[in-house]
Amino acid sequence: MSENCSHNCSSCSENCSDRTSESFIIEPNKYSNIKKIIGVVSGKGGVGKSLITSMLACSIKQKGYNVGILDADITGPSIPKMFGITQKAGGNQYGMLPVKSENGIDVMSVNLLVDNDTDPVVWRGPVIAGVVQQFYSEVIWENIDCLFVDMPPGTGDVPLTVFQSMPIDGIVIVTSPQELVSMIVGKAVNMAKIMNVPILGIIENMSYVSCPDCGKKIYLYGESKIDIVANGYNIDVIGQMPINPDTASYCDKGLVFKADVSPLKDASSKIEKLIVE
Repeated sequence: MSENCSHNCSSCSENCSDRTSESFIIEPNKYSNIKKIIGVVSGKGGVGKSLITSMLACSIKQKGYNVGILDADITGPSIPKMFGITQKAGGNQYGMLPVKSENGIDVMSVNLLVDNDTDPVVWRGPVIAGVVQQFYSEVIWENIDCLFVDMPPGTGDVPLTVFQSMPIDGIVIVTSPQELVSMIVGKAVNMAKIMNVPILGIIENMSYVSCPDCGKKIYLYGESKIDIVANGYNIDVIGQMPINPDTASYCDKGLVFKADVSPLKDASSKIEKLIVE
């Protein structure tokens, strides 16, 4: 290590023993201003991670903050559809420009770049990871209090790229009430620990159905075990999202911002505390 070391490995070309993982951090667009970055992850697909990302973003937006969503699920992008966004992303000489949803959330997704929403993205892992980095480094995220990164499921190229190249302030783990939940959550937790990324908590999606007549909670998958799992990994349960036909209908119509976000109030409060630090 040089005697003039600034301890900023990201701007140093020396190959010394004191280099840290921070050396992989990339710079955002110079015209971007991002206060906090929250990753939304899951150990497997089909648990409603993109729904939770969208609803958390809407919840924070309702509190009066400027919010963005970086859709890092390149091969399965669904964020624009849920917000009813049909406009394509643009750009200028300074970088790419996200599209603003009807409720004022900045969104960047590969589906805002292709000609048709149904066009498949047939790319290999390194190319996909590179596009995710471009969505951070080349997009102008202007005055964003909280940028949500909707990651693809699992622990592959994209989550690894996001954890290594972006200064993630915390992640939210999304799961569903099934017997495999402990193993699935464990994968996400252990990857976060390996990458030294803070875990804000876990949200159980499709947790229950509320009886329309009496309001009683009906656990379709059996009694929830999320508290036991969370205690086992020493993390907090910050939300239990019910199965709600109205929510599904709003998403299909591109009106996710009209869905009831109250089941995510604990998660929203925890994220807000990060923003105001």
